[in-house]
Amino acid sequence: MAENYQEKIKKLTPIQYKVTRENGTEPPFRNEYWDHREEGIYVDIITGEPLFSSKDKYHSGCGWPSFTKPIDKESILEMTDTSHNMIRTEVRSKKGDSHLGHVFPDGPKPTGLRYCINSAALRFIPVRDLEKEGYGKYKKMFKDGTS
Repeated sequence: MAENYQEKIKKLTPIQYKVTRENGTEPPFRNEYWDHREEGIYVDIITGEPLFSSKDKYHSGCGWPSFTKPIDKESILEMTDTSHNMIRTEVRSKKGDSHLGHVFPDGPKPTGLRYCINSAALRFIPVRDLEKEGYGKYKKMFKDGTS
């Protein structure tokens, strides 16, 4: 991992560190984005790598942000997780190797997937700030590039 990311890791809150570096899970329904409805993108809290779009976010009732797909499948890694006496598919950010959450095959159409992601692993960039935050190319995902 690049050296400048080490500085960002040092600035993580305890829950952000627990989730991203120690494969933890934040409490359901008591996290920043579980019921967040603003348009924009969600990026890796450490690297800023674009991960999910509000266009693919839906209310799953599980208490964590849920998405039907990542912005770019190449930005995530999916790995078998056998912790807690379960077999699940863990989702990690590719660039930052951050634990994000898990993906389950019980989501809505068209993908049938539910990417159940910890808010603590994400930073939200609203549509109105995409350009100034360096994510201008993602404005086209939203109807007219404004919120």
